[in-house]
Amino acid sequence: MLIAVTGGTGFVGRHVVAALRQDGHTVRAMARRDAPELAALGATLIQGALDGGDGIERLVDGADAVVHVAGVIQAPDRDTFEAINAGGSARVAAAMAARPGRLLLQVSSVAAREPAVSDYAASKAHGEQLALAHADRLDVMVVRPPAVYGPGDRSTLPIFKGLSRGWMLHPAGAAARFSLIFASELADLVVALLAHPVRSGTIVEPDDGTPGGYGWAGLAVIAQQRIGRRVRAIGLPKTPLTIAAGLAERYAARRGRTPVLARGKIEEFYHRDWVCDTSGLAAVPSWRPSIRFDDGLPPTLAWYRAAGWL
Repeated sequence: MLIAVTGGTGFVGRHVVAALRQDGHTVRAMARRDAPELAALGATLIQGALDGGDGIERLVDGADAVVHVAGVIQAPDRDTFEAINAGGSARVAAAMAARPGRLLLQVSSVAAREPAVSDYAASKAHGEQLALAHADRLDVMVVRPPAVYGPGDRSTLPIFKGLSRGWMLHPAGAAARFSLIFASELADLVVALLAHPVRSGTIVEPDDGTPGGYGWAGLAVIAQQRIGRRVRAIGLPKTPLTIAAGLAERYAARRGRTPVLARGKIEEFYHRDWVCDTSGLAAVPSWRPSIRFDDGLPPTLAWYRAAGWL
């Protein structure tokens, strides 16, 4: 098929493009800038953006399906999150709905399940709603991944840097649970859903197959076993980090920048339950995860070292 992809230059998007090309699909990817890494994979590039211009129309025209991955995980304010994560989803879905018989696969986030937690979570939830509003006229599927990690990811790099040095910072308290998924396995799920679409309007939450997800202490134990050195888990109290994030937000706002630390991210970090509900995956029998954290950690660390990031 001819598959259009938004967000192909991002971490998850690059893995999706690679998996689609490996499966034999023709890929058209939209990017704001030249993307030689996608061209090297054999993707055709369309210059454009989610927040304006005719890039989306040119991207989806003639495509059999669109995989909408693009979005932001950090932004200076709620309006920016909304404009890109929700507004971009609305424009992609509207463009597809104007072309009957196509399929839209929206890669969202498990954070969308808890929109009150942060501006990011709210924007992802709204983006899902705007896409699913077309489910009566367009085949729409939503994938809500948990924390995605693997070679090439900068978002989780600080965690892996700490693990490689023998320590791990985590929220104080032992009750929080969360799911994980290796990037290439998420990309394989996208390919499986395109080959065997589920009922329009379906939302699936994939993980790496670990029942009940992970806790921070358990993650440190796994890392210690795989790295072969002691890993010290250090619990961080929430209040000082929240204060620091508020100061960072005010500093960034005065300079028109995105804060390096935001209160919304602190709320996400301390949320007690990011464990995926994988029941919807029963509709996707062709995909099952096989890379848990103990298997995904070594190749991720090896890639970071080879790239000079550690």
